[in-house]
Amino acid sequence: MTQDADKTTHFGFETVPEHEKAGRVQGVFNSVASKYDIMNDVMSMGIHRVWKEAMMDWLAPRPGQKLLDVAGGTGDVSFKFLGRAGHGHATVLDLTEPMLVEGRKRAEADSLTGSLDWVVGDAMALPFPENTFDVYTISFGIRNVTRPQEALNEAYRVLRPGGRLMVLEFSQLPNPAMQKAYDLYSFNVIPRMGQAIAGDRDSYQYLVESIRNFPDQETFLSMVRAAGFGQAKYRNLTMGIAALHSGWKL
Repeated sequence: MTQDADKTTHFGFETVPEHEKAGRVQGVFNSVASKYDIMNDVMSMGIHRVWKEAMMDWLAPRPGQKLLDVAGGTGDVSFKFLGRAGHGHATVLDLTEPMLVEGRKRAEADSLTGSLDWVVGDAMALPFPENTFDVYTISFGIRNVTRPQEALNEAYRVLRPGGRLMVLEFSQLPNPAMQKAYDLYSFNVIPRMGQAIAGDRDSYQYLVESIRNFPDQETFLSMVRAAGFGQAKYRNLTMGIAALHSGWKL
């Protein structure tokens, strides 16, 4: 057995061979695609929309920019970006085709046909040449990538000089008591919601577990810097339940 075949990673709280994770993640999102947007609203009580608007505020899209939204799912970040920019182009890339299919059904997609591409692809091996995009975003997706550092390296590669990286992801609360209360909600309520609304408890159990396995804000900031990004920094959202990490290809 080769050394690569021996490598393992996390799938929630389960340790699995690295080569299995992408397929398992695809299985999760294949299962929840049709209910994904509804579940996001229910799980976060709509706060995920506020977080995405905060990302757009910090990003400040400009007319004519080209966005690559990785793990872009049903396209909500790309829709917001194009709305803020006025005109430009967005490419929504996702590993799971059913998520993109759901995105194409949305009314916003019809009105933005000439400004949108939908691409099935892997964050660790982007199907684009270097120096292609002005902005790279990934929202609640990088924790599902088998090797997040490789995804960050790829983000740096495909961005043009002067390009911007923005990562929105669940993170860690700095207060242990608050973290414990949030974990009680996450582990006891969200999987039950998944069963009631999407008919899928196991997928939402994985999603909750994946949040707890993701690096804290400072650790992830060091990964952004290791990929080559300058002026890297982060902002906590809702006391650290989520965080925005930003960096520039200088």
